[in-house]
Amino acid sequence: MEDFVIKSTHRTPYVHLKDGLIQIIGRSIPENPSVFYKLIYDWIVNYSKTMHTHTQIDLNFEYINTISTKWVFNMLKILGKKPEIKDIMKINWYYEEGDDDMAELGKIFKSLVKSPFTFIETEEQPG
Repeated sequence: MEDFVIKSTHRTPYVHLKDGLIQIIGRSIPENPSVFYKLIYDWIVNYSKTMHTHTQIDLNFEYINTISTKWVFNMLKILGKKPEIKDIMKINWYYEEGDDDMAELGKIFKSLVKSPFTFIETEEQPG
């Protein structure tokens, strides 16, 4: 599949999708989440049909609103539907030191998706 990249803005995360790697990094409060996430969702649906290599999924949100959370969950659910896919993907959930809400959200995703999850605590960013 072709690489797919979306540059970050003050409201939307950086997205990099390619064979073996899915990254969503930054703030996710898009004005129109359906428009923003639909292209990503479509790419992931197509990828799940041909996915045959180990895939690393890096999710590193500064902030994510409720509707964005639903889109991300639906994308992970698509990838985890087939047992053979679930076994070759690894999800890295990044959260800032002291951000208990983001750590808890990762735990919720882990319980719902049932795929290998690694929690990575990062240093708090100044700001």
